[in-house]
Amino acid sequence: MQNLFSTYKIKNLELKNRVVMPPMCQYSVEKKDGIANDWHYLHYVSRAVGGTGFIIVEMTDVEPDGRITDYDLGLWSDEQVPALTKIVEAVHSHGAKIGIQIAHAGRKAEDAAEPVAPSAIPFDENSKTPRALTTEEVKGMVEKFRLAVRRAVQAGFDAIEIHGAHGYLIHQFHSPLTNKRDDEYGQDLTKFGREVIEAAKAEMPADMPLIMRISAREYVEGGYGIEESIEFSKVYKDAGADVFDISSGGEGQIAAWGRPGTHAAYQVPLARQIKEALQVPVMAVGRLDDPILANAVIGNEEADLVQVGRGMLRNPYWTLEAAKQLRKENIVPKQYEAGF
Repeated sequence: MQNLFSTYKIKNLELKNRVVMPPMCQYSVEKKDGIANDWHYLHYVSRAVGGTGFIIVEMTDVEPDGRITDYDLGLWSDEQVPALTKIVEAVHSHGAKIGIQIAHAGRKAEDAAEPVAPSAIPFDENSKTPRALTTEEVKGMVEKFRLAVRRAVQAGFDAIEIHGAHGYLIHQFHSPLTNKRDDEYGQDLTKFGREVIEAAKAEMPADMPLIMRISAREYVEGGYGIEESIEFSKVYKDAGADVFDISSGGEGQIAAWGRPGTHAAYQVPLARQIKEALQVPVMAVGRLDDPILANAVIGNEEADLVQVGRGMLRNPYWTLEAAKQLRKENIVPKQYEAGF
């Protein structure tokens, strides 16, 4: 029987357990140069010490104006690679594997003088109106994703995640709410995301998995639901996505009728439906901080990997505590054994 502490392998990614630290922005690049600093090093390496099987570095952007804020990480320059390599090597030394999320915020780039997007539609009444990218600029954006992935591979990451969720640029392209274009990228809403995946795969070793994060449901009037997300995910799978990271929302202000769940595991049914429809590995996320619940998600085969976000922000050693609670094999570092 599979459980939270079963090993897992997809392509060359071999994990000692099913616990994943999801990408969570730290907004901590004080120099605003996109380069990881001591905070990022301690943040990620401490979760490796804490027993996490797979760590995904926060949203890391392909150009300066692709950041949510100027305090975000970037991979638009070779100068940003060494600090990430240092983190990767330290995480590996503590027995964990590590990926990185590559992204562009699109119209949600708060500090950009003029955000860009598929269409000139602002996020809300308090946001800047973005400039619609030209067709050539969209193609250039695909190239920026390609180069960022190339640098991530150079840094030594074990997997790449492409951010197609939470109302950021790729999500903006595949959502009818935000893509009102009349060119090839409007006639086929998945074209941009598909080309980003293909460009990423061209830079990745053949045995390195590519993860695609999607919002499987939108929470605004007229937004897409699970049936639509299954269809565009099929396109992304065919383009080369090996694993799907299933979240939801982020596309706009939440309508009263469509609020996301506040109960534990509220997004797990979405992950299960994608898994069943596409026959692909999936990661579940969303209020899975209870080890018994997280273990059940794996044991019931609703997802292949479980992401613990807020719980791991509160406790870098969440995985060690979960192993103790579930009475699994002792994985505590010898230096901490007296505490357990």
